[in-house]
Amino acid sequence: MTGNALSAFADTLGWVAAAMAAVLLGTFVAAKIAGKHSVIDTAWGLLFAVAALVVFVASSGHGNETRRALLLALPLVWGMRLATHIGRRSLRRPEDPRYAKLLAQARGNPDLYAVRMVYLLQGALAYLIAAPILVGGFESGAVGPLGWLGLAVWTVGVFFEAVGDWQLERFRRDPANSGRIMAVGLWRYTRHPNYFGDACVWWGIFLVAADALSGVATIFAPVIMTLLLTKGSGARILEQHMQGRPGWDEYVERTSRFVPRPPRQP
Repeated sequence: MTGNALSAFADTLGWVAAAMAAVLLGTFVAAKIAGKHSVIDTAWGLLFAVAALVVFVASSGHGNETRRALLLALPLVWGMRLATHIGRRSLRRPEDPRYAKLLAQARGNPDLYAVRMVYLLQGALAYLIAAPILVGGFESGAVGPLGWLGLAVWTVGVFFEAVGDWQLERFRRDPANSGRIMAVGLWRYTRHPNYFGDACVWWGIFLVAADALSGVATIFAPVIMTLLLTKGSGARILEQHMQGRPGWDEYVERTSRFVPRPPRQP
């Protein structure tokens, strides 16, 4: 980055933090009205969408125009789709058991505990994971093969995430599938097509920024996201919840945990 771009980048760090804080504040108010803190799940994608918007505006005249457009469009499309999907899915559902269990441990003011353990924690994670967007928006070099590969990886990720979510919702709406394990469509090749797709999305966004050394330095962002999806609050928690259901052990035996592959033959 040049001196002017570096100064604008430094200023943008604060503006992105402020924009994310505004989203989190609005989410907290909405959660209090709805009576459930799982509303934060809807805001997860919005945090990255506002970060991309702020960076796009602030990097005008500094970063490569094509890369700036990609780092606006990719997080925005992904984030808005995810927010819409989760918001519609959770509209009439009660509090998520994960948050109920977490908040049951609160000592003192439960709202302050929720702010610290739910909102600020997720905000801090989102800020770290958004690093390729923040840095890449100010890179002046042209988008090379690595960046276009990133677009392809992102496209694969959105496909797996969106189609996997759609297939699961359609499966759940059929009363005949009550209590059954989802093992068709993309779910035949991986037990978590939506989480696999999510990981691909963030590796793709990273690759768009990785044409320059400063972008390469943000590799911690997709690594954090992948660890969250596989060992944090994603696949690991879901699989603990699914254990003991009829047909689950057989499904695990034949189906890849994360990266898609043909099912094992019995």
